[in-house]
Amino acid sequence: MALAVFVIANDITALSVALPPIEEEFDSDVSTVQWVINAYALVFGVLIVTGGRLADMFGRRRLFFIGAGIFAVFSLLAGVAQDAWWLIVCRALMGIGGAIMWPAVLGMTFDVLPDDKAGLAGGLILGVAGFGNAAGPLIGGFLTDALSWRWVLFLNLPIAAIACYATWRAIPEGKPTGRERIDYPGIATLTVGLIALLIALDQVTAWGWSDPRILVLFALCALLLVAFAVVERRAGSWALIPRDVFANPAFRAACLATLMMSATFFAALLFLPQFFQKILGDSPLEAGAGLLPMMAVFAFTSFVAGGLYERLGAKLIVSTGALCLTIGAFLISLIDSDSGYGALVPGMVVLGVGVGLFYSSITTAAVTALDPSRSSLAGGLVYMFQVAGGSIGLGLTTTVFVTASEDSLQKNLAGARLDNSEVDALHGALAGTESSTEILARFSSGVADRILELIREAFAAGMQWAFRLVAALALVGVIISVLFVGGSLLRRGEPAVEPAQPPS
Repeated sequence: MALAVFVIANDITALSVALPPIEEEFDSDVSTVQWVINAYALVFGVLIVTGGRLADMFGRRRLFFIGAGIFAVFSLLAGVAQDAWWLIVCRALMGIGGAIMWPAVLGMTFDVLPDDKAGLAGGLILGVAGFGNAAGPLIGGFLTDALSWRWVLFLNLPIAAIACYATWRAIPEGKPTGRERIDYPGIATLTVGLIALLIALDQVTAWGWSDPRILVLFALCALLLVAFAVVERRAGSWALIPRDVFANPAFRAACLATLMMSATFFAALLFLPQFFQKILGDSPLEAGAGLLPMMAVFAFTSFVAGGLYERLGAKLIVSTGALCLTIGAFLISLIDSDSGYGALVPGMVVLGVGVGLFYSSITTAAVTALDPSRSSLAGGLVYMFQVAGGSIGLGLTTTVFVTASEDSLQKNLAGARLDNSEVDALHGALAGTESSTEILARFSSGVADRILELIREAFAAGMQWAFRLVAALALVGVIISVLFVGGSLLRRGEPAVEPAQPPS
């Protein structure tokens, strides 16, 4: 099961260092290639609740094998992609497999370990995820440099096979709940609603906030999420998210805190490797190694967080992790195009501590707030809020990044006799895209070098505003964590909330 978690976590981060080579190979741009990460994360986050519900209904080990098969098949197809959208679609379909695998793994882990080791279980799973995240940029960078970014995807096949074999040999088949009815309306309204929101956030930089298509997508999202609430109320015990789950205040607070915190880690995975390659001139392997101060600290902290949780409780550990995430994002927002690698290290280290403390502890706090029969669903819901929050945050930060960097570049190149489409194409110059190279060839070497410097400054300006945004979102998560996670500070005289029992 640890291998399964490793491959899921590794796959999110391994391609983060390969985005500039993908951008160059397919002559694309940042707003498009970010969907290589975001499509996987979005589908993963949206469908993970469904995966958790199905795992509880039909058996966790069985669903794990199904998810692993889907994941492996579309990893192979993504590895042979011939254009950016082929790759993005396959990555989205890989997210279906990951969404089925993850909650099944979490549920099996809490089944295997005794109740008094719940903190260890959460720390173990998130610790392995942290190790996978940490190893991902190094593995991705090495394979991209030595072979091709495609081998990052091909590597999933043998790892998934080993994970399935180990789980088949070591983990007994659990007893499903026996419920055979699936909440298809709930799945459809939640999935389409969140996808509409993410597409709107992605396209707003190209179409504009007042464009009718953007307004229709936002309206569709709001309508479908309201419809989801109505559908779930009418579905009763068959609901995708049963009423007793979100009626639990401890679980609800954990989900909201996770939603607000998750943009920070996603933004770091998207923008830091690009900063290393586009501003500092690193190779993909060097960019992967550059993330080690964050990823290694994340992995180590995740492993020790379980013991700290058992001794110090949810509120202190979760709140400390949330605060570190906020401070780390703020420190990274202070960099500019002249900043060296050393300027980023403090922010990355603080971020690593925050991610390691927050996610393992918030998962444990959420899962243990509910009845054990809901463990896969609870784990799926928390991860949905993590990935959906990260995806929504990534859409917002990409919008802010593109807007700020375009404004900076348009202003600085006002006298360069370039139209808006050519200025937009120049953003790909730092990745070496064909269209940007053709534009720069029209200028003398001195002028071209000056334009490249202005493009670097624009990239740094966009990154500054992106991390200011995620720091502000994370601050809201800190407030929720301090006030409500691990017991409400506003109701200190009340007894602790017992785990909610599902209706019989």
